[in-house]
Amino acid sequence: MKIEKAHPHHYAELLNVWENSVRATHDFISEEDIAFFKPIIIEQAFPAVSLHYAKNIDNIIIGFVGIHENKIEMLFVIEAAQGKGIGKLLLQYAIDNYAVNCVDVNEQNPNAVGFYQHFGFQVTSRSPLDDLGKPFPILHLSR
Repeated sequence: MKIEKAHPHHYAELLNVWENSVRATHDFISEEDIAFFKPIIIEQAFPAVSLHYAKNIDNIIIGFVGIHENKIEMLFVIEAAQGKGIGKLLLQYAIDNYAVNCVDVNEQNPNAVGFYQHFGFQVTSRSPLDDLGKPFPILHLSR
């Protein structure tokens, strides 16, 4: 599977991946939270990072990673493709091509925390609120 650079015309499809993944893995996030975050993701978060995606054999985006400097700002994989190596592929791409060595993860998403720890990331600190001041504790990891 090949990783490709995303462009603004991919944003709608990437947002669908984000929403599908969040619904599958972030059971602590409400429908109101999803509605709140969607415009921020597409209007602010996507343009602020270097986005790269993976497609399946049907040419549908199934996962993406957003990178800023040496940090993964977002990594999401659709529910149907989780546990099949797509996240690992995107993470390895970020490490190999951007020297990524840090990531922030929702503390309430233990699968994501375990995923990054499996690849050598360790918790270095914790914030009780997310970047927007919402009560979603964030773990800061580095490798």
